[in-house]
Amino acid sequence: MALIVQKFGGTSVGGLDRIRKVASRVKQETDAGNQVAVVVSAMAGTTNQLVSWARDIGPMHDAREYDTIVASGEQVTVGLLAIALQNIGVDARSWLGWQIPVRTDEVHGAARIESIDTELMRARLASGQVAVVAGFQGIAPDGRIATLGRGGSDTSAVALAAALSADRCDIYTDVDGVYTTDPRIAPKARKLDAISFEEMLEMASLGAKVLQTRSVAMAMRHNVKLQVRSSFSDAPGTLVVNEDAIVEQEKISGIAYSPDEAKVTIEGLPDEPGTAAAIFGELAANHINVDMIVQSATGEGQGADITFSMGRSDLARAMELINASKDRLAFYNLSAAENVTKISVVGMAMRSQPGVAKTMFETLAERGINIEVISTSEIKISVLIASEYTELAVRSLHTAFGLDGED
Repeated sequence: MALIVQKFGGTSVGGLDRIRKVASRVKQETDAGNQVAVVVSAMAGTTNQLVSWARDIGPMHDAREYDTIVASGEQVTVGLLAIALQNIGVDARSWLGWQIPVRTDEVHGAARIESIDTELMRARLASGQVAVVAGFQGIAPDGRIATLGRGGSDTSAVALAAALSADRCDIYTDVDGVYTTDPRIAPKARKLDAISFEEMLEMASLGAKVLQTRSVAMAMRHNVKLQVRSSFSDAPGTLVVNEDAIVEQEKISGIAYSPDEAKVTIEGLPDEPGTAAAIFGELAANHINVDMIVQSATGEGQGADITFSMGRSDLARAMELINASKDRLAFYNLSAAENVTKISVVGMAMRSQPGVAKTMFETLAERGINIEVISTSEIKISVLIASEYTELAVRSLHTAFGLDGED
């Protein structure tokens, strides 16, 4: 007997027929003798509608009331799924975040899970009852409902799996696994049988939208074995596991891209200690994340230039902050570009396989693609390029690193 946590996203429970199909999938696990806890999101489109209503009724709304509103979507889904399971002979009950309870910090709208009390749920699971759990929510120290922010249901599922010491956490979505790159751009992309937590964390942070970085990081921290599967087929999925569970890989795992990037260049900065700290400290204080950074001296006595990238949505605010500090920072020119994309080669094999950077740079050069910024980590090389070359770069690198599958 295994203890399995299953998570179904909004598209998987997007209507009554789909909820019935989810119930059938859950029954397959219980018929196999497994204990099952199911974490569900709100039905597709519901949360967006609730958020819209909250913002329309009062743009400067109370975050606690906002959470009360947006958490209601999951309440509907757990009730419907519990009834659907009961109708096919499966003992099931719904659990809201406060009933378990899932205890969070005090940051309404973007709360973090601090603890989950699973004593009562364990007893119910041991008796053969399926737990149908509302994702995305918990209870804050003030006794109010708190929501977990973007990707909250994935986070709920992984946290519950960790708290229950589950054998596996299956994330059901509208894709059947993790691919070597976006199949919409590279039709020869292949589904991976397994990927390490570190690789998945890099892929997720670089634009792969199969899993949220927060849930992957939590799974890695608590060593929760994940499996990404499709809600709409019985095909095997992709396991996301500890590096030690994967036979040593000889290939790069994937090519990721993030199109929502912007580049900022500050010219003529004083070439002295504390200049970079002043710039990036101000941005950090205003919750603006900076990614790739390049600093170069322009010549003796002529100062330095700094170029960095960030999410495109933060660009306007960043430019405003830097311009406001122009006299203090003493630079002579500030420029920005929005038409850039970050392309990344990701893989544990990079630790032992020489020549990855050479292959990447040569491949892009052969296709006339200029590299604007470069950054590296132990298992990743990222470059910033003009957005018009995104598809060409992804397909070319995918082929160059031997990732193409058969047509």
